[in-house]
Amino acid sequence: MEKELLAGLITAVLIAVALGLIWMGWRNRLRRQSDIEPLPPVPAELGEPLLTAEGQYVASTTAGDWLDRIAVHGLGIRTNAQLSVHSQGVLLDRSGAAPLFIPAAGLNGVRQDSGMAGKFVEKDGLLVLTWALGTHQLDTGFRTRRAADKQALFQKLQELISAGPQADAQSGK
Repeated sequence: MEKELLAGLITAVLIAVALGLIWMGWRNRLRRQSDIEPLPPVPAELGEPLLTAEGQYVASTTAGDWLDRIAVHGLGIRTNAQLSVHSQGVLLDRSGAAPLFIPAAGLNGVRQDSGMAGKFVEKDGLLVLTWALGTHQLDTGFRTRRAADKQALFQKLQELISAGPQADAQSGK
């Protein structure tokens, strides 16, 4: 009986230490990322979406670094979401977290990838939007619930990016 009690106590202590270290790491990440600008507000006059899809908001990371999860502003929380593409930008309406609006002017690219920040799926199973939040470049991952929605969403996002102000600036218009 004493051996079982001792083993249970040691296990409980190890779990508590592990959870404490996880909490300290997350707190330190929040502190390191405190210079990341606040999220843009969702426009009051957003209008009807051009396209909508249900799925999962995976995370936002530093652009090009699929492991550097952004913790501030709730961007590191994986949650179910609805992604809608509007002429003004992209809205991720996240369950249990604040909505994330990415203005069309801040969108720099969209690609299909197989994983980021602890979520790995089949080849090209994630849509990854690259966008600017102030001086920071971010990648935001989204996985559609229905595979058939992914390609239509990908094409609509590419159209939105190519019609944006950064496309006009790059083409010399």
